Amino acid sequence: MVETTTKLKKFTILHSNDMHGDFLAEAKTGQGGLIGGLSLLSGYINQVRQTEKNTLYVISGDMLQGSMIDTEFKGLSTMEIMNYLAPNVVTLGNHELDYGFPHLLFLEKMANFPIVNANLYIKKYGKRLMNPYIILNVDGFDVMFIGIVTEEVLSALKLDKSIGTFVGLEDAAAEVGKICNTYKNEDIDLTILLTHIGFEEDQKLAAMLDPEWGVDMIIGGHSHTLLEQPAQVNNILITQAAVGTDQIGRFDITVDDDTNSIVEWKWELIPINDQVASPDVDLQNFINTYKEQVDRKYNRIVSRLNRQLTHPVREQETELGNLIADIFLEIDTIDVVLVGSGSIRGKELGPVVTLEDLKKVYPYDGSLYKIKVTGAQLTKVFTHFLRPENRKPGESQCYQISKGVRVVYNNTKKAIESFSINEQPVEADRLYVICVQDYHYQNSLKSLNLTPEEIANAKVVTTSSQGVLEEYLSTHQLLDGQVEGRWTFVN
Repeated sequence: MVETTTKLKKFTILHSNDMHGDFLAEAKTGQGGLIGGLSLLSGYINQVRQTEKNTLYVISGDMLQGSMIDTEFKGLSTMEIMNYLAPNVVTLGNHELDYGFPHLLFLEKMANFPIVNANLYIKKYGKRLMNPYIILNVDGFDVMFIGIVTEEVLSALKLDKSIGTFVGLEDAAAEVGKICNTYKNEDIDLTILLTHIGFEEDQKLAAMLDPEWGVDMIIGGHSHTLLEQPAQVNNILITQAAVGTDQIGRFDITVDDDTNSIVEWKWELIPINDQVASPDVDLQNFINTYKEQVDRKYNRIVSRLNRQLTHPVREQETELGNLIADIFLEIDTIDVVLVGSGSIRGKELGPVVTLEDLKKVYPYDGSLYKIKVTGAQLTKVFTHFLRPENRKPGESQCYQISKGVRVVYNNTKKAIESFSINEQPVEADRLYVICVQDYHYQNSLKSLNLTPEEIANAKVVTTSSQGVLEEYLSTHQLLDGQVEGRWTFVN
């Protein structure tokens, strides 16, 4: 009689998501220590790689956007810095396409690490735009990574008219099934989805996956979800690591080679600070070469506000959001300005405003469009974005609204109770002029609940919304912004 022995192997999987150019460490308030930043993050990753034999580091999208270092070099700096971190595999996030799809292909060529995505297609030819998966052999075990990205990528691609109409998002579960069915006979010991679709969507995706496909884990991003422990759906572990570089997710798992399954696991969200790791000095020096160039170019004072203005969350009216919307209101004859809350990337601005501060807070330099709509259409727009399901933290598509608007939305009835502009009720048949950003104009049905035909009368107000802010702030000092109840909710 021949005895069978179970072959077990331990792995450590470190994971980040939505780093958004969070390159530099920050001081702890009143404590004197440092938290976050890639130097400390790299120090921790290096430490784990040296102490744990089978360590993998993965990133679930949105490495780009969020810092002047990234914006100034259009992601080239970020890819060089990421090469230094040397992740084992990365998947796309929606912000990887902020500089256009052709530029993304250039960034991909710069990367010394694989970037995987299985569900972006050139529909006409049925061809995937990226490598859909990669199989890494780690200490004799085969680990397969498959990449899945959110449908928001399609919205971003509409800004690139040369390819936007050719790119489609195929059913993510079906794509995972295709790949797993094709390669499961290759004795894949561990199958991990790297997703950028949001934590709720990850759970829905897990529920749709056939257990025969052998998916063990989903490591996600996009919703910036802070977890105490992973979720488990359909026997699949689901996790992500919030946002930025102040923390990193860590799985310590044991995999059974006979059953190709995880038999033991432990997950922690590790705080990145100078208590858990020593800075990677070489990486910090490398980042500083970029920082010095950015500082020389952008470290000049544009304006001084009356006080610091804040933008703490997307899902409510904010001081900073009101100021930006009010500035755009001044540039033409407009009734309502809608500024995407998510386009305001910083949480505060001022009182002293440098050009770097401004470009960090508002990094998108697209056009603004003015559109004539009826009062009925305007009510439809507001009803669409104020609906409760659109106000999920981190995933909302809310707007900051210009002065003069007062709208009260009833959460229970899911309807607008009152709506006025300059103290005059909005009339269904009257024409109004609204101003929106390029992204929302190009994606009008999803963003505004207006069809392209309904906004066919649109005209460009400015080709540089960022330029408008810089010019206005430089000629207007001690501006302020107040939360005034422009959009409120009742139950």
